[in-house]
Amino acid sequence: MNLRDLHYLVALAEHCHFGRAAEACFVSQPTLSTQIRKLEEELGVTLVERTPRKVLLTDVGREIAARARDVIHETDQIRAIARRTLDPESGTVRLGIFPTLGPYLLPHVVPMLRQTFPRLELLLVEEKTEVVLQRLREGKLDAGILALPLHEESLHVEFLFEEPFLLAVPEGHALAERKRLRLSDLAHESLLLLEDGHCLRDQALEVCQLSGAGERTGFRATSLETLRQMVAANVGITLLPTLAVNPPVARVENMRLIEFGGHSPHRRVAMAWRKSTATDAFLKRLAHVLRQLPPHLLNAHASALQARATATDKTPRP
Repeated sequence: MNLRDLHYLVALAEHCHFGRAAEACFVSQPTLSTQIRKLEEELGVTLVERTPRKVLLTDVGREIAARARDVIHETDQIRAIARRTLDPESGTVRLGIFPTLGPYLLPHVVPMLRQTFPRLELLLVEEKTEVVLQRLREGKLDAGILALPLHEESLHVEFLFEEPFLLAVPEGHALAERKRLRLSDLAHESLLLLEDGHCLRDQALEVCQLSGAGERTGFRATSLETLRQMVAANVGITLLPTLAVNPPVARVENMRLIEFGGHSPHRRVAMAWRKSTATDAFLKRLAHVLRQLPPHLLNAHASALQARATATDKTPRP
């Protein structure tokens, strides 16, 4: 038994197809199939149930594949320890991030990371929160940037920053001329929200519950950009995170941004990784760099003022 064969088995468990598993392992299908049979002969058990349409792992095959994932993960950790010992700032970090934050945070932090760790290879994976958490558990990601709270005992969590929300309304809306809002001003309003699975949806629903607002029925967006365009099209109003309205994000015509007074609605963002990881010390340094965002990027008041100034600049002159 060798690590290569365990990789083949894990790939087969994930893809349930010899061809796709072979492609994922960068080998031919006959090679992968032959090695799986040799592994079965060595262990003396049937690992794979072969049918004309698809491949299923037997009960013992699934159990061995799960253990194989652990073995592969621990082997990766051994290699990581060796790399970090030789050069703590080199190697690869696989970082997961959720879609309503990634496109808006990364343009600001990636240059900082490249400057601080020039030899680091940063592999970025954008997925919904549950997918990032699952890949962290499986060892397919080294760390994740996620919204709090996180209820995972196996993860070490480092708080990064708090990001306020702004209310986005069409220019003709009754609230459009307001410079500042209270949560109670949203009472009886209907907000456009994201589809299920986005943590921002859950956060927006909490705001709705606190303010007495509701969800606009019959529509759920797949991205923040869709929400933004729906507001501009005068379909409704929504909440937008502060980073999602700052440059390099382009301003959308026919949309006003209004800040909340007092303790405004917000989301708390953290970086998380497995407590068992061999790269704990380095990931803490990485988190420290991610905290160094310029303060104005997380200032809802500055963002709302900038949006109003941009709108004034683009107003046609007589």
